Amino acid sequence: MKQSLIVIIIFLSFNCGPATQTGASRDEIVDVLTVDPTFVLDIRYATENNFTKRVLYPVAKAKLRKVAAESLASVQRELIGMNLSLKIFDGYRPLSIQRKLWEIVPNEDFVANPKKGSKHNRGAAVDLTIVDSSGNEIAMPTGYDDFTEKASHAYMDLPASVLKNRALLKDVMMRHGFAPIKSEWWHYDFQGWERFDILDEPF
Repeated sequence: MKQSLIVIIIFLSFNCGPATQTGASRDEIVDVLTVDPTFVLDIRYATENNFTKRVLYPVAKAKLRKVAAESLASVQRELIGMNLSLKIFDGYRPLSIQRKLWEIVPNEDFVANPKKGSKHNRGAAVDLTIVDSSGNEIAMPTGYDDFTEKASHAYMDLPASVLKNRALLKDVMMRHGFAPIKSEWWHYDFQGWERFDILDEPF
């Protein structure tokens, strides 16, 4: 009887302890380049090249929950097989920055209300596009942060090549656990985003 109890305790310690630690570590916010250094970064809010015309981030980094970054790395591997790559515009965004964006564009079709928080504030959303092997962006419906109907996935009055490119990004992202939003072709939410807390941690 004692031997059976010892075996059970050892089994539970072996299987439960490390799994909990691994799960916690995969929920941490990480720099995506530590997961896959091949991502191309164009962090617009670290420059004046964004719709606010102001520098909002102190550094040009893209961060996500580790589990989301790992799934994004799977997207990257699939695209690299096509001689393409992901270019990331934005990832985790502190809540204080969300408030500044809302002051400028208080429209929930394009900017999440900071009272509710954004998936970006949870480290579970990413803004991105696809570039070719030379680093050039492939043709998409609009530029980044375009607040017009052309940015919507439902907008179809576009060249066939652009529709194909938008569909490619959507298909590959969805295969790896990311969901689009209707108003922005570049924005994707990671599955299970609601389990992550809203954060206002600086970069």
